[in-house]
Amino acid sequence: MRPVETIPGMGQTKPLTLERTINLYPLTNHTLDTKEPLCEKDSSVAARFQRMREEFDKIGMRRTVEGVLIVHEHQLPHVLLLQLGTTFFKLPGGELNPGEDEVEGLKRLMTEILGRQDGVLQDWVIDDCIGNWWRPNFEPPQYPYIPAYITKPKEHKKLFLVQLQEKALFAVPKNYKLVAAPLFELYDNAPGYGPIISSLPQLLSRFNFIYN
Repeated sequence: MRPVETIPGMGQTKPLTLERTINLYPLTNHTLDTKEPLCEKDSSVAARFQRMREEFDKIGMRRTVEGVLIVHEHQLPHVLLLQLGTTFFKLPGGELNPGEDEVEGLKRLMTEILGRQDGVLQDWVIDDCIGNWWRPNFEPPQYPYIPAYITKPKEHKKLFLVQLQEKALFAVPKNYKLVAAPLFELYDNAPGYGPIISSLPQLLSRFNFIYN
């Protein structure tokens, strides 16, 4: 019998999930193709923050979603990252349109970035939000909380676990490489991957992985 959690003041109960199981499949199960380069919206970091300022005045806080895709090699979890150049890594995702649903928006972005070219739609399975990060100012620092003195964050970024099927075909833009980074390489490695990606080992530790 599953334990239940009482919702204060409502007299209702809901199931309490103590263990969440996720199926992982080998990296070699997945096929990579290439497609036309994916152009960045901003030519520089300064241009990115300038556009963020302009949009904040019009539509308010930017909402960003990113997908965490996991495979395994020799029963070690690896996160799929997009690599641009030699030292820049990021999770697939991007900005939501005003009023756009988070999950549907992430599916749209995943298809734009990694969707195959033959017209077959990829079935992105998105069930778990695993992290929230906020940007308090028009500057690089982001935090997994809203600082006490901030009333209007400039960006809210949500991380979602995207469960992969047993086999998948990814079409990677020519200006990126899709790399599989093991959790032990990401752990405590903010200098190499930034604070968000390097926090993924802790965020993913609540899952029970099944290696198929």
